[in-house]
Amino acid sequence: MRDLALQIAGALAIFVAVVHGAMAELQVFPKVHIESRRSQRLLRMVWQASTIDWICIGALLIVAPTLGSESARRWIIAAAVVAYGYAAIGNAVASRGRHVGCYLMGLVVGLSLMGL
Repeated sequence: MRDLALQIAGALAIFVAVVHGAMAELQVFPKVHIESRRSQRLLRMVWQASTIDWICIGALLIVAPTLGSESARRWIIAAAVVAYGYAAIGNAVASRGRHVGCYLMGLVVGLSLMGL
């Protein structure tokens, strides 16, 4: 059961990351007007860096049960809980809890902890 929880957490993490990145490109960046082209590129790259990070963490959660190392499993879960927990809290604070992202990221954290 704990392996399944991790794999579901990983799949959800990847889904959240892909939606996060796509929404930025389709809804956020077209509406943002930043004078400096350099600053605009930097903001886009920083935003999408979190997308890539979350996809990688999701992939690690999916493969963690197959690694055969309890230590690796725990460190992967710890990294996922910190990264997604921070993002969930930041999203909840910024949106005052009115954005589904904080709940989905919180679910990734909960499922990851179930995988311990």
